[in-house]
Amino acid sequence: MKKALFSLVLLIAILILAIGANTWRQGSRQVSVPPAPELAIDTGAAATRLAGAIRFKTVSSLEDANLNADQFTGLHAHLQTSYPRAHAALKREVVGDLTLLYTWPGTDPAAPPILLLAHQDVVPIAPGTETQWQASPFAGEIKEGYVWGRGAWDNKANLIGQMEAVEMLLAEGFQPRQTIYIAMGADEEVGGLRGAKKVAELLASRGVKLDFVLDEGLLITEGILKGLSKPAALIGIAEKGYLSVEMHAHGTPGHSSMPPAAGTGAIGILSSALAKLEDKQMPAHIRGVAQEMFDTIAPEMDGFGRVALSNLWLFGPLVQRQLEGAASTNAMLRTTTAPTIFEAGNKDNVIPGEAKATVNFRLLPGDTQESVLQHVRDAVGTQPEGRFEMKTLKGASEPSPISPTESASYQLLNRTLRSLFPDTLVAPGLMIAATDSRHFTEISQHIYRFSPVRAKPEDLSRFHGTNERVSVANFGELIRFYVQLLRNSSAPARANS
Repeated sequence: MKKALFSLVLLIAILILAIGANTWRQGSRQVSVPPAPELAIDTGAAATRLAGAIRFKTVSSLEDANLNADQFTGLHAHLQTSYPRAHAALKREVVGDLTLLYTWPGTDPAAPPILLLAHQDVVPIAPGTETQWQASPFAGEIKEGYVWGRGAWDNKANLIGQMEAVEMLLAEGFQPRQTIYIAMGADEEVGGLRGAKKVAELLASRGVKLDFVLDEGLLITEGILKGLSKPAALIGIAEKGYLSVEMHAHGTPGHSSMPPAAGTGAIGILSSALAKLEDKQMPAHIRGVAQEMFDTIAPEMDGFGRVALSNLWLFGPLVQRQLEGAASTNAMLRTTTAPTIFEAGNKDNVIPGEAKATVNFRLLPGDTQESVLQHVRDAVGTQPEGRFEMKTLKGASEPSPISPTESASYQLLNRTLRSLFPDTLVAPGLMIAATDSRHFTEISQHIYRFSPVRAKPEDLSRFHGTNERVSVANFGELIRFYVQLLRNSSAPARANS
């Protein structure tokens, strides 16, 4: 008995030592770089130009390519008026009627070009929420230190920030070593098929291979990752795929006073299928991009968080359960299932003969559209013959390839951020939404998704939500980021891997 007890104590002591040693040897992965030079920015004037861009109601439509076309062309005119140097020095092309492509020729024809992406279009305001805004969503108001309105965050701050940077660099006589492309899609919010996809095809037809692509994406988070006291700049090195499945259920229509047998009505059949699908979620994993992100931030965590993330071989199940408990972190670990539309019936005393629902999936790298569809079939199970069917909707895309973090282009972003935000950690992350960048995978192996927008937990609901805004000070940081990134990219030639 004593021998068994001694062995147990010895085993526990060895385990504790192993955990401690493994935690201790996980040193910081943050690079040390000199601070970037100071940059004088007239943030008030820049914010006024951003506010002017917000006033154009550039809501896009999947079905109607010409919806609000006058608003888009009005925004184009605003850009031409606001940035005369850029429009004199850069070649401007209109692609697919409303998308803009700017080309800033580099001094070294052999240097691979780079691409900055932004988009002009915005999502509509949810009906009934207009009065909940602290500033009218398309008024472009500046108050309390913020620029308010739809598009302030997504994505006109990036678009205007890029143009501000170009205008400033031209004013000081800067010439890029690499050719710089700036593409501004007009339909990103509805898939980018008329805009970004056409730009990618156009560049491919010209034989262009891009050194790297930078699009909107992850942010500088503050207080979102529990146990991490410092802000974290997360660079999206991949994005999830996109798949929407439409389900139809057919039943016998009739009067509500004589309902059909249980389980044979259209609403009941469809509701049962949806309930099964929600109950049987796709499995979660700490792997791939999520694993690399946790490996990078583990040494920077406080308290037990550092111990747990440094020893996922032991604490992985515990960490995973905690991450699954929050929507933002759960989405990093699995292909998510989200019923988004349900349509059935038109009168309270009539049993409908048909019910229809849409379920949206965001695919984790490693999953495919086919594997998700098979999961849906397995989860839904056998349904009444002839009464249930499903189909995939347009706009589906597979998860993106994972861009390498050891590449020169990722390290360029990393070092630029560390020079501008020295107290901010930099780590790779997974973009859980879809961006225009996914259309460029054929002409670049280095695609990154990041915006230096500062976000706290209470800000996340503003994204596509009510009271969207960006602080004037943070907008100045966006401009400085693009200026410094373009300067750094024109340093002596880098070898990408």
